[in-house]
Amino acid sequence: MNNITGIITTLNEEKNIKDCIISLQMICDEIIVVDSLSSDHTTQIAAEMGAKVYSQRYLGDGLQKNVGLQYAKNKWIFNLDADERITKELADEINATNLDATPFDAFAVKRKNFIGSRWITCCHWYPDYLVRLFNKEKTKFAEVKQHAFVESKNFYKLNGDILHFTYKNIGEMFAKQSQRFSNRSAKIIYQSGKKVNVFSPIVHCFSSFCSNYFFRGGILGGIDGFSISLSMAVNSYLKYARVLEYKRDKKVFDEEDFNSVW
Repeated sequence: MNNITGIITTLNEEKNIKDCIISLQMICDEIIVVDSLSSDHTTQIAAEMGAKVYSQRYLGDGLQKNVGLQYAKNKWIFNLDADERITKELADEINATNLDATPFDAFAVKRKNFIGSRWITCCHWYPDYLVRLFNKEKTKFAEVKQHAFVESKNFYKLNGDILHFTYKNIGEMFAKQSQRFSNRSAKIIYQSGKKVNVFSPIVHCFSSFCSNYFFRGGILGGIDGFSISLSMAVNSYLKYARVLEYKRDKKVFDEEDFNSVW
């Protein structure tokens, strides 16, 4: 086995953290949990499973994922979200790879995204390659507040998958898109100073739906493909509508916490 540190960022993940850690133990000799001040038993469970737990107020997606690097004893890092799992096939592939001799700075893996027990392949949800295994001496996550990614051009695509239990059901997908995700995006857009006008919500909503449903194959995915395309369109509409609301409603603006992206 290679010397790899697994890093998980968490917030109230007591239902997921145990299985996530068990998954990482197939390839890692050290596991670090960077917790965003959970109010449930996430940190207790993680510690009982042998993980090293560190608390950090949430900084944003990429920034938070990089926090664990300073505590990692190994130079090779595998990042996994709490609702993701490494498959045995991927673990065997990584364990058979000599990371000390590799010319690559990082490795990308395929991610299988699920709604309930349904593996979704439309809307570019598969193979959904993501760089998750990387040499921290060569690269790290981009310091962004959303849509974190590892900055690397020198990476190799592995054949194995990770499983991502994205949403429990369609209702949860719409709830997260319309509440947490659009709210976070709206704050980031507002703070960036990006110009938004009265047509922005409608244009982005329409563009998002057409892109996902027609050009990314949602139309081939039946009701799931349509639901995904519609939920993404709702997210696009709401994030720009919320930015406009911040600009025209002082009460809404004053009640919003811009120091937190949650």
